[in-house]
Amino acid sequence: MRRLVPLVVGGLLTAVLVGAPAAPASVGPAATTTSSPHAASAYAPTDRRPAVVEHRVIGRSVRGRPLHAWRLGEPGKRRVVLLSTMHGNEPHTRQILTSLRDGRPVRGIDLWVVPVVNPDGLAQRTRRNARGVDLNRNFPHDWADLDGNYESGPRPASEPETRAVMGFLRQVRPRRVLSFHQPLNGVDTDTKDARFARRLARALRLPTTTLDCGGLCHGTMTSWYNARFAGAALTIEYAARPPRHRMVVEAPRQLLGVLGARR
Repeated sequence: MRRLVPLVVGGLLTAVLVGAPAAPASVGPAATTTSSPHAASAYAPTDRRPAVVEHRVIGRSVRGRPLHAWRLGEPGKRRVVLLSTMHGNEPHTRQILTSLRDGRPVRGIDLWVVPVVNPDGLAQRTRRNARGVDLNRNFPHDWADLDGNYESGPRPASEPETRAVMGFLRQVRPRRVLSFHQPLNGVDTDTKDARFARRLARALRLPTTTLDCGGLCHGTMTSWYNARFAGAALTIEYAARPPRHRMVVEAPRQLLGVLGARR
């Protein structure tokens, strides 16, 4: 309830209105990359997306499209990064990440989501980027000169999208990186933390599998991260056309549960 309260200021009797609601703070869109990513102001939720505490453009595609990273959850907690649509003809799993971004605030982890790694490929519905390179064969670990559908580029990390992801992961150093793909329908257990991969498969109701490309997968993001950093990266594959309800409702809830988080 608002009421007038008498107050003596400088010998004069005046009145102050108390109990009035404070004027809302002006909260605009979340900031892009700042010089201090740990600044408190970067963690204010946006009015449009209450789950988002920070937003960065981590790079641009061959054709200049931005690569967006959205930070959710609680900075300072265990850090996890989710990546999707590294191949432009695998568009459905990004709905898991955008559902987390656009939903209620996340608690219990420090979560980054990059829904679209290959925006040019997504626009054209092609596996490869605008220069015809398979980004998941372009990372500089066990890189090989591949042609055809798995064209690996003229050299390791030749593509701006690859370099954007590498720079971002070097900066945030997550404990886990989960890379979402289609259509092989399984969780790769041939990784640094096979026990977690099996637990993740159970939670997401996916089979376990070994994604070894028939011998060795050259130049993949997960192999690069696993070789260079203390954290663990793994690949999650859904089917070619997963139901929208599974992507938007079920998978985000299952994923948060296995990561020890909640909304």
